[in-house]
Amino acid sequence: MATLTGISNCTVTTCSFNADADCTAPAITVAGSPDHAECGTFISLDVRGGLPTATAHVGACQRVECTHNKDLLCSAESVKIGFGADTADCLTYSPA
Repeated sequence: MATLTGISNCTVTTCSFNADADCTAPAITVAGSPDHAECGTFISLDVRGGLPTATAHVGACQRVECTHNKDLLCSAESVKIGFGADTADCLTYSPA
């Protein structure tokens, strides 16, 4: 059975799932377009979401060209989410 990759850090403080640089979503989807990856779970609302003690993971990765993508799952040791080309990018993304 595959192990889900954890989110080690998220600096996107405008996300409803962000609490003190931690992601409180149980799992995120890494989405985007060729040559860049973004957090598909990012949402900017005036309410907080997620679970207070959640350890967030990458549930699915749509970036098949990423070197860490194995069967639509992330195989990186951990993932960092932060500002990049979009508001919430996967900073661990590495195109093959």
